[in-house]
Amino acid sequence: MAKPRLLFVVNVDWFFLSHRLPIARQALAQGYEVHIATTLTHGHDELVAQGLVVHPIQLQRGSSGLGSAVRAFRDMLAVMRRTRPDIVHLVTIQPVLLGGIAARLARVPAMVAAISGLGFVFLARGWRAAARRVAIRLLYRLALGHPNSKVIFQNENDRQTVSQLAGLADVSSVLIRGSGVSLDAFQPSPLPEGPPVVMLAARLLSDKGVREFVDAARALRRQVPTDQLAPRFVLVGDTDADNPASLARAELERWQAEGVVELWGQRDDMPAVLAQATVVVLPSYREGLPKVLIEAAAAGRPVVTTDVPGCRDAITPGVTGLLVPSKNAAALAEAIHTLLRDRDRCARMGAAGRVLAEQAFDVNRVVAQHLAVYRGLLHEAQQP
Repeated sequence: MAKPRLLFVVNVDWFFLSHRLPIARQALAQGYEVHIATTLTHGHDELVAQGLVVHPIQLQRGSSGLGSAVRAFRDMLAVMRRTRPDIVHLVTIQPVLLGGIAARLARVPAMVAAISGLGFVFLARGWRAAARRVAIRLLYRLALGHPNSKVIFQNENDRQTVSQLAGLADVSSVLIRGSGVSLDAFQPSPLPEGPPVVMLAARLLSDKGVREFVDAARALRRQVPTDQLAPRFVLVGDTDADNPASLARAELERWQAEGVVELWGQRDDMPAVLAQATVVVLPSYREGLPKVLIEAAAAGRPVVTTDVPGCRDAITPGVTGLLVPSKNAAALAEAIHTLLRDRDRCARMGAAGRVLAEQAFDVNRVVAQHLAVYRGLLHEAQQP
């Protein structure tokens, strides 16, 4: 009996490696032939080493031009017609919108669309953003209209929003809380000694709330009594030239020269990085379900984040972390200060976060949910 053929379509290789690789590994272990179509940066050798068949395509994440969209659509359609997958798994917005239409044209028997956040177009203001949202509504209806498909959402708000846009039936969607975290790799540890470390780990985009974090850092550094250790405010991550919300390198360097934040850059050793944090902060404007917050929970670190879709779904408010209004640096500073004044509370919240990670975010559970979705769709595809 032939192996079922699974094709992932993802915007860029590094995102797949950080967020979806465990699913591909388990699919391989269960006898699937696994392919991936993605924009390649530095991940080709790792993807091949994992046993995946790689199909390079070009997805320009920062472009909203018609020409780049047509080229991306053409590439996806060509890969689907060439590989003839039994099931295609589309990850992130551009692959979902364009790949969903391509999957219908290529007559792929089964489709999974993973929507891990609604993207900057739903945060932007102005007539151009409004016009794009009208176009995206039409694309969603076309892309998610596959007769044998499931749409995976990471939070209930996104599920309701897209279901209304696309006219999705309840049975067509499933809620899976994030991409999961390895409870073996991320282990709780005692809070570090010395000056408290307040950490924001994310791509350095304006809509991650980086500027609010810096403003809060300035305010709190001014408030520290001379007989207390001044907190260290740390940015972990890099800019993203393909994202319209990316911060400029010059702005980051000014903050570092001012002494308000430390720049730790992009890191691949997040368990060790989070072990150095006292409090993990993510003042994002909107998310799917942020990986760093579930990693912080697994690492036993308290969280301060914004009361917006995705972020609030990653914590138990008042138990594993604190919620603050979006785009409010003063409230963010006060919440951070509240935790820094109470080390025992930080420890209790961190311990509760680990319990939450064990109950809700275990990567093995997340992977099993995805493979169950695949099995159900493949079974439906085989029905006469």
